[in-house]
Amino acid sequence: MIHSFNPPARTLMGPGPADVHPRVLAALARPTIGHLDPAFVAMMDELKTLLRGAFRTDNALTMPVSAPGSAGMEICFVNLVEPGDTVVVCINGVFGSRMKENVERAGATAVVVEGTWGRAVDPEQVERTLAAHPEARILAFVHAETSTGACSDARALAEIARRHDCLTICDAVTSLGGSPLEVDAWGLDAVYSGSQKCLSCTPGLAPVTFSERALDKVRARTTKVNSWFLDLNLIMGYWSGEQKRSYHHTAPVNALYALHESLVMLTEEGIEQAWARHAHHHQALRAGLEALGLELIVPEAERLPQLNAVAVPAGIDEAEVRTRLLARYNLELGAGLGSLAGKVWRIGLMGYSSRPENILLCLGALGTELGALGHQTDTDAALAAARAVLLGTD
Repeated sequence: MIHSFNPPARTLMGPGPADVHPRVLAALARPTIGHLDPAFVAMMDELKTLLRGAFRTDNALTMPVSAPGSAGMEICFVNLVEPGDTVVVCINGVFGSRMKENVERAGATAVVVEGTWGRAVDPEQVERTLAAHPEARILAFVHAETSTGACSDARALAEIARRHDCLTICDAVTSLGGSPLEVDAWGLDAVYSGSQKCLSCTPGLAPVTFSERALDKVRARTTKVNSWFLDLNLIMGYWSGEQKRSYHHTAPVNALYALHESLVMLTEEGIEQAWARHAHHHQALRAGLEALGLELIVPEAERLPQLNAVAVPAGIDEAEVRTRLLARYNLELGAGLGSLAGKVWRIGLMGYSSRPENILLCLGALGTELGALGHQTDTDAALAAARAVLLGTD
């Protein structure tokens, strides 16, 4: 007999999803109404306004795609890239590699700017590559590389792209709501994110925003978009507020309630205050990790506060530590990906997960389990270092 599923109560401090705020979970339980109901349509308009605030943009086409962040990536590439195009793709982690895959599947040529994992994209390298490829019309890069915790200078990269008459496609899956992201001020053209990280919402939605420059390229296409579901020309008919909504797909009604609630909460906190909270909590976690003798692999100036890649000490089985944390503390940390597999833990401080009690739980559990496995630690010192930062007495 299979019974109703009741998941264990976990503390999610991996690369995502993050803990979902109780207000957001409550929003999911509200009565389902039709996706063309006037009340739902009015909520959709509010949702677009709230997303513009989170992205810091006035872009008319700002909306959540009814699918996870990977679909947010794909909607940008299938609409903006045509067969025969040349796209410069910056790869400094797993998610840059996925951008390259999207370019190639669109029948275009990907010119790669190969970066170092755990480091930001090098703007000078991008400048040289675009100068060597004047035929390129798009620069694609990851703002917040979730596989390493590195944050690239999106503003500088967008400025370089404009000088070379290129549009930008920017992955902001892990940065939206957690660290500064200024779509209009930085001149970004197509930006995609996910609902399950710093927005403290459930997985399954992909906020996106497109500049008028980007939409001009979509309108000027000479080939059909190679996806019916993700064709902006069709989706705009559903999300547009300028005319009667046309039926495109049955939207995930309750999930959109949840995203609306999470964005209301972000507005209540204030976007800049949310950025500051993530930064402050990162400093507390960093202090505690250093007191445990652990190192972050990303240089401080290039580090994401909400995603911390921590080097695994020699002689320690990183998977065994994660297994112990999950079994004994209901605490989830993330493993390394790609070339960092087995070499790092990825500790997330995203959205509702970015709380003092989570930081102290993580440091205490890590210190205890590393000590049990023979790594010399001082858990009390780690907790004291984190508390000093949290209380402002360091």
